[in-house]
Amino acid sequence: MFGSIWDDIKREFSYGNMVNRLIIINVVVFVSVCLLWVIMRLLNAGETPPLYHNIIQFFEFSSDWKHNLLHPWTLITNTFLHEGFMHIAFNMLFFYWFGRIVGDLIGDARVLPLYLMGGIVGNIVFFISVFAFGYGGENTVHFALGASAAVMAFIVASGFVAPNFLIHLPLLGAIKLKFIVGAWILYDLVGVAGDLNTGGHFAHLGGALMGWFFVAQLHRGNDLSIPVNRFFRRIRGFFTGLKSQPPPRRQGPRKVYSNPAPRKETFKKNSNMSLSHQEQLDAILDKIKQSGYDSLSREEKEFLFNASNK
Repeated sequence: MFGSIWDDIKREFSYGNMVNRLIIINVVVFVSVCLLWVIMRLLNAGETPPLYHNIIQFFEFSSDWKHNLLHPWTLITNTFLHEGFMHIAFNMLFFYWFGRIVGDLIGDARVLPLYLMGGIVGNIVFFISVFAFGYGGENTVHFALGASAAVMAFIVASGFVAPNFLIHLPLLGAIKLKFIVGAWILYDLVGVAGDLNTGGHFAHLGGALMGWFFVAQLHRGNDLSIPVNRFFRRIRGFFTGLKSQPPPRRQGPRKVYSNPAPRKETFKKNSNMSLSHQEQLDAILDKIKQSGYDSLSREEKEFLFNASNK
């Protein structure tokens, strides 16, 4: 049973949309944290050891600038970190609803950049708010974790992309998306004046600001996702190059003659022989997911047709 579940997860991660992939990452991290908590408590007579908190804080964003300076990755890692079932359940549920709306309307390729940007801006606003308002006392160190700011970016983005989109809520019926978004922003605005999760409400407003700014720039022709996707493509290309790099060839006799005019047709046919059949198929499926079937070349369409008949 567990093998079948794992196979389904791997298949969904490989061929599903970016919203589902991010949900899978969040859930896997949450399960890992839970297992770590259980193991460390069992090894410490049923008490949570300080080492557990140190490990979690290693990935949490802090109001202490020294901590963030020594742990710069926390600006991103904390958006994938949750403690408590209800915390991750509500975040992933809302992300699934509103993330699918945003992904379907502005493109799946923009989901990951908006998720990261929403989380980063939320962390920055959280950090600034602690110094500006000093809630909790001067010597109190606050830590931020969770995908709430990133999810808030999608909630607000969906409201600006499709304000009249109808959401069917239990007991309330069909409500236009713009009213839901407005109520959510009002809730966080009121929350910043309270004593419960003040920093979290500020982070949510930071994510909301990023969601609005992302869509506003997209309407003006500025796609903020392009540099982020370009960065990840370079990283993926680097590691792909390392995996496909052929082993060093032994030094042999020097070649003293070569054909000055190699046949172009032969080179074109053999250019993809370094890739396996499955790797070529995966690359074509990824291209369809990103740009659609019409973006395929004639050779790629022929390859896909032949593969489907095997």
